[in-house]
Amino acid sequence: MSQFHSEPPPSHEPMPATPASVPAGRSASSHSPQTQTQTLDPNRVAFLLEQMRTEQNLLLATLAGTAGALLGASAWAVVTYLTNYQIGWMAVGIGFLVGFMVRAAGKGIDPVYGAVGAALSVLGCVAGNLLTICIAISQQQQMPLLEVITRLNPAAIPQLMVATFHPMDLLFYGIAVYYGYKLSFRQVTQEELAARPT
Repeated sequence: MSQFHSEPPPSHEPMPATPASVPAGRSASSHSPQTQTQTLDPNRVAFLLEQMRTEQNLLLATLAGTAGALLGASAWAVVTYLTNYQIGWMAVGIGFLVGFMVRAAGKGIDPVYGAVGAALSVLGCVAGNLLTICIAISQQQQMPLLEVITRLNPAAIPQLMVATFHPMDLLFYGIAVYYGYKLSFRQVTQEELAARPT
């Protein structure tokens, strides 16, 4: 999966969680008069980042992200059922929800949390799409939705997904993956590091 990078942000924007992100002698914020003279020592930055890594919890992040993916997929299915229309933008909502859940529970600052968020976003989108297919079958066959789900042959799932695929799905899935990755780990700022007790 490709990672999304942009030009290095100014000092008042979120910075990647690496010691090189906060060079020595650079002020914590070029726009704040109170912090213009404040410098961040690279050794202190490295210590603080390592301290923050001890607060990370990948297992909890994965569990919370999975719950977010299932919740988002269920919401997608409910909206489809109520409106009788499949709204692709719901996939983007899954990316937001998964990313938020992973970051809140895992407190991660490493990119691996972004990878977990991106993967779970895809799974949530696939689950949401599959549930909407089950809803369509339920309505066409006049069968309870739970019965359709329990009788669904796992071997038929790829065929159903391909049969209902639309090129726009790639756009929605792509946006969901982007936000699932971007929002899943904490964006450490210089101000946060400077204010953090040692």
